[in-house]
Amino acid sequence: MSLDPASSANAGPLKSDGPAPGDSPFRAEPGARDLAPQFVLPLVVRIERTAPPARTDALETAARAVLVMLADERSAGDGRWAQAMRDWQDARIRKVVRRARGAEWRRAKALPGITVTGEAAEVRVFPPVPLDGWPKDLARLQVSGTDLEDPRPPVPARPGSPVLWLSPELEMSAGKGMAQAGHGAQLAWWELTARQRTAWRDAGFPLAVRTAAPDAWQRLTASGLPVVRDAGYTEIAAGSCTVVADHPGLRQRRAGRG
Repeated sequence: MSLDPASSANAGPLKSDGPAPGDSPFRAEPGARDLAPQFVLPLVVRIERTAPPARTDALETAARAVLVMLADERSAGDGRWAQAMRDWQDARIRKVVRRARGAEWRRAKALPGITVTGEAAEVRVFPPVPLDGWPKDLARLQVSGTDLEDPRPPVPARPGSPVLWLSPELEMSAGKGMAQAGHGAQLAWWELTARQRTAWRDAGFPLAVRTAAPDAWQRLTASGLPVVRDAGYTEIAAGSCTVVADHPGLRQRRAGRG
């Protein structure tokens, strides 16, 4: 993973555990979060006609981009993105992935944000914006057309690495999968301690995104690990379990070793 040096900042020590909210913003049930002003975290994936990224690379890079935004010093305290980040996280956690190429990508890169690069994928994440307040250079980008393929099956995740397990029961476009992987990464981040967050960040946010085996999926959703339940705005039914965030630190804490 690499960051765009022109738009990234050193995050410094993380000082707060930031416990996960009790009423998860990823659940479909209505609650106080629905009454708050709604914001969205924009992510733009670069998809050139002649060299689109592999699907898994794009999903993993999007998840890292969300984590990089959460860990950035501008997102905390009195940072210039902090109020937008608080407003976004006080409501439902929405993420929208759009695609760009050529001049579209260059215009997107000129806006305040952070570019995260995977093996070949490039994803730029921007501070949250109101649902109806997108910058024009992002609003004009297309949501559709993010159907990506893996040229070969992904290799097994490295032992001990955080894994975002996708549901084997659902079909999602790459754009939808990128947003869901980002949700899973965020839920893991919320539940980790400050020390665990710092260690993950300092290691470069290693993670894998893989589709769970059908027999393992039931165990994962019942394991007590963070589960993303979609609100049903696009593609899939409300309440569908889309991702389980399997971080070693969370398993250790559930086993009483963290």
